[in-house]
Parts: sequence; structure tokens; C-alpha cells
Amino acid sequence: MQKRAYLLIIASGVLWGTIGIFVRGLYGLGFSSLQVVTLRVFSAAVIMLIYLLFTRPELLKFRFRDSLYFVGTGILSLAFFNLCYFITIRETSIAIAVTLLYTAPAFVAVLSRVFFRESLRAKKLFSLGLTLAGCAFVTGYLPKLGSSPFIPLPWLLTGLGAGFGYALYTIFGKAALKKYHTLTIITYTFIFASLALLPLVNFENSGGAFSTGSFWIYLAGMGIFPSTLAYLLYTKGLEEVEASRAAIVVTIEPVVGTLVSYFIFREMLSGWQLVGILLVLTGVVLIQERK
Repeated sequence: MQKRAYLLIIASGVLWGTIGIFVRGLYGLGFSSLQVVTLRVFSAAVIMLIYLLFTRPELLKFRFRDSLYFVGTGILSLAFFNLCYFITIRETSIAIAVTLLYTAPAFVAVLSRVFFRESLRAKKLFSLGLTLAGCAFVTGYLPKLGSSPFIPLPWLLTGLGAGFGYALYTIFGKAALKKYHTLTIITYTFIFASLALLPLVNFENSGGAFSTGSFWIYLAGMGIFPSTLAYLLYTKGLEEVEASRAAIVVTIEPVVGTLVSYFIFREMLSGWQLVGILLVLTGVVLIQERK
């Protein structure tokens, strides 16, 4: 069962890594970062809501007092980390933003120790170090020895905020699984995230894009593959795997994103990025339990 769970988490990371295909397509149609994030969570919410209404409407029931779980996964995690992430990209660079985002496994390891009493053995810490170093190589964020790039404090905090918000999905999702089905958690995650983001976005200047066929293809693809399906697989995998281990395994996402940029968008892939890919994959393999 645990082997299957690890495969589900790896698959979710692969799907998350393909999001650049759809995001670039929507950027090409004139949408802003915040608009793309909102379109992502709203389309996924609609897909999940329609699916459950026609197949398993009983899974839409939840106790109001348990809405804290979905505030955590939807607003504190999904909406918050996306906002922090795109602000950091805008004010610094993609490389710095992605590197700071992937401090998430470290946050998960600490929070899992506090809330779930998960162990912090040497093997887990070593795997964590490998994946963090690998992500730094993959994203091209390689400060020279003896010096460090200057990142203004506000953008350092937004970058770390993205990592922290990203980590919160694993923590709140793991807790919610004790009471609710995976489909329930995913659906209300996207609904609560949509409720938080829709008031912040204005689509008046993008009305023309809605009449193009390519928009609906990109929207459907983004709503299904790197959103609905990816979160379903990841949350399902969390049922069998420690939260801290899951967070390390899913760092395969930037590896896939880099490969997508190379094979689809013909962006350069350096030797250091290949080293980073190997480090991440090594960390992902090492973290898995052996019977």
C-alpha cells in the first residue's frame, strides 16, 4: 500500500510540474498572474463540484465547525502561497522564488514533528538536505562561495511565506483525512480558495480572451491535470505516507517543470540543473521506507 502511495505522490508532482504549459498559454492571451491563479482554483472548484453533485453528493456534506480544515487548505495554503509566490517572482526572479518555495519540506518536517509526532531521523534530514540542494541547482539559484545574493527583507519574507503556505496544505490535509474523504477535501479546498481570490480579481480587460477556443483548452487542461487530478493524487497518497516524507517526494515537481521547459519550450538545460535533478531524485528514493 505504501509503495502505491509513494507512486501517487510522485504522479502528483509530475502533474504539478506541467502547469507551466497552461500558465504560459494563458499569459500569452494577456492574463495576469493573479488572474491565472484565480482561474486555476475556480475552474478546479467547478469541476469537482459538478462531479460530486452527479456522482457522490453525500461527500459534499461537512460540519461547519470543521470548515477550519478547508480554510487551512484553501485560503491559508492554496490562495496565500500563490499570492506570495507570484509577488516574489515579480519582485525578485523565478529562480529565487522557486528556491524559497521549496523550503516547504523543511516547514512540513518541523510542523509534522509538532502536530503529528513524526520522527526526524538522520535519513529523513539527509534526504531533505539533498532535495533542497537539488531544487537550488534545478532553479539555477547558485550563490557563489563566500557571498550571497541580496534579497530585500520584504521579498525574502514573501518567498518564505510561499514555502510556509505550500507546507500548510500537507498539514491541514493530513488532519482533514481523519474525518473526510479525499474528494471532499479537494472540492472544498478549491471552493474556499476561490472565495478568497475572486473578490481580488477584475476580468473586465480580458473579456476578449474568453471567446477564443485556446482559452477554454488551457483553462480545462489547467483545471484538470495540475489542479484537480494532482491534488487528488497527493491527498490520497497522504493517507499512507508521513506528511514530511510526502513533502520531500513531491519536490520532483521542479524537476518535471525544468524538463518541460527544455523539451517543450526549448529552454537551455545546464549541467548544474542535471546535477540538481539527480540530487532531487536521490532524495526522493532515499526517503521511501524499506520493509
